[in-house]
Amino acid sequence: MANESARNMLYQQFVANNSIDPKLYDKYLVKRGLRNADGTGVVAGLTNICNVHGYVINEGEKSPIHGKLVFRGYDIRDLVANAVKDDRFAYEEVVYLLLMGDLPTHDELDAFSELLDENRSLPPSFFEDMILKAPSRNIMNKMSRALLSLYSYDENPENRSPEYEMATAISIIAKLPNIMVSAYQVKKRTYDGESMIMHPLIKGHSTAEMILSALRPDRSFRDEEAKLLDIMLMLHAEHGGGNNSTFTCRVLTSSGTDPYSAYSAAIGSLKGPKHGGANIKVNEMFECVKENVSDWDNEGEVADFLRKILRKEAFDRTGLIYGMGHAVYTLSDPRAVILKENARKLAEGTEFEKEFRLLESVERLTPELFAEVKGDTKVMCANVDMYSGLVYRMLGIPDDLFTPLFAVSRMAGWCAHRFEELVTGRRIIRPAYKSIMKEKPYVSIDDRG
Repeated sequence: MANESARNMLYQQFVANNSIDPKLYDKYLVKRGLRNADGTGVVAGLTNICNVHGYVINEGEKSPIHGKLVFRGYDIRDLVANAVKDDRFAYEEVVYLLLMGDLPTHDELDAFSELLDENRSLPPSFFEDMILKAPSRNIMNKMSRALLSLYSYDENPENRSPEYEMATAISIIAKLPNIMVSAYQVKKRTYDGESMIMHPLIKGHSTAEMILSALRPDRSFRDEEAKLLDIMLMLHAEHGGGNNSTFTCRVLTSSGTDPYSAYSAAIGSLKGPKHGGANIKVNEMFECVKENVSDWDNEGEVADFLRKILRKEAFDRTGLIYGMGHAVYTLSDPRAVILKENARKLAEGTEFEKEFRLLESVERLTPELFAEVKGDTKVMCANVDMYSGLVYRMLGIPDDLFTPLFAVSRMAGWCAHRFEELVTGRRIIRPAYKSIMKEKPYVSIDDRG
């Protein structure tokens, strides 16, 4: 009973001491979440890496437009379309573009791909000591810890020279898929009671091929499956300096810390359900919709259940339709548009076709139901998470790896932003917090009631 009383007291203190009247944020003009009143982000820096464009400011008002995602001046739609047209893997090309600043020639791309290939293997005993002996139920957690521990295997981890930073980034980008698959295999054996199958790496594989080959017991996969996963990696590789994980990477970099610490923190940020972990929430919500809607083709029945979610009567009681809405995109998220097109092609004529149509219904119905239930008529579109889970399931990728795959891909963008922060930032990022506490006279411990 004493322990229970102590826990209750601690809980009450936790809530009481950390609660701030929301009205004070307006009083002191605090921009919560570094957001302006219209939802746009507070400008905290400049970047030459990526442009996430989802609206225009017209005479002081935000006007919705179809979204654009631009890497180093190149539209993601063009990058993906040309990879499809040429029938080749292009994630490595995107990584080169983000790190080096421009698209590679044939020779440059071949040399860069070979460099990634040479760096995929983990250091001697790393798997046994850092992954096998310390398994985790959560792969993102294990990836973050493993990445941080690579510091101990680096002969000069505090070297900040451009050459060493680039070499470290390439090493991490190459190793992270291997760490992810290894952590998943150990998790299966330790917590799921399944066999752990560790395949040797095959030289010359693209990143997408390496992942599918390492994941599947028989190592077999179709070329079109690997090419679709390659597109997924391209779409997730970068998304501007203001998203939470990239900003986290830049904040840590601005302090002068090592790359392993900065990239590990970015993974920790991406893990959150309000960021990269949202793809898991979409999948969980979708399963809930499937279980509670008897006729998936009946839009009225689908709409009724979505109303329950919005009224906080169903699913996780947050009132959110996961996979809908974005901080920047308004009329459309270009990543979601590309994914939806590919998901449709892959689903046609398979058992996933009905699931695809159900997702389409959720996407189509949510804006009008949001206006009906919440009285909010803001323009809203599906984001990348709406269809990514379905694509992953169609590729036979387990739920445990949805967000880790996001991290594997996004490492390229984090590295590019770290480079930019090292070269041009040069000031520690330190926003201000206004204190609203009152000073108190000290009371002796014997006189405290």
